[in-house]
Amino acid sequence: MKIDVVNLDAKTVGSVELAEGVFAVPLRKDLLSRMVNYQLAKRRSGNHKTKQIGEVSGTTKKPFAQKGGGRARQGSLRSAQFRGGGVIFGPVVRSHAHDMPKKVRALALKVALSAKATDGKLMVLDKASMETPKTKALAEKLAKLKLTNVLVIDGQAVERNFALASRNIPYVDVLPSQGANVYDILRRDTLVLTSDGLQALEARLK
Repeated sequence: MKIDVVNLDAKTVGSVELAEGVFAVPLRKDLLSRMVNYQLAKRRSGNHKTKQIGEVSGTTKKPFAQKGGGRARQGSLRSAQFRGGGVIFGPVVRSHAHDMPKKVRALALKVALSAKATDGKLMVLDKASMETPKTKALAEKLAKLKLTNVLVIDGQAVERNFALASRNIPYVDVLPSQGANVYDILRRDTLVLTSDGLQALEARLK
């Protein structure tokens, strides 16, 4: 599968052959869903907390006699039915992360890349670099390329001026190839890979 390589001036400067094993994988919505859930669960802080009956301040004394008062029996004022009492089966601090096999995670990334290629939402850029870290200059170049909602994946590291120029543009994300992930690919309309980023991804996933 061949695709044109363009530069930031919206000019075609060549073409490149995409690896079928990475960019021609059949669509698996179930895998994409599992991977997004895996990523979002892993990033949750899990610091929600309510006090259980053993953690609430208060006396351990029985509030009143078991019999003879005409009222329902009570064992503690810290029970859930009393104001200021503990919460029954409330949330506790925990990790929401769950396991997912490494091969399945790699396959999900291939499916996400293939989905963008199949939908015509994949673009290859010769390089992502700017002479000056000016947001206005980069915004004009992206407008030429008709990119409004985009994820740019570069090589081992993102060029500093490009990173600085892009970070204040809405709906434009920039990642190094090592940070490429399913969630960020799917949440943006267009995926842009630099030549270095493409080589790094193919080497990583082949």
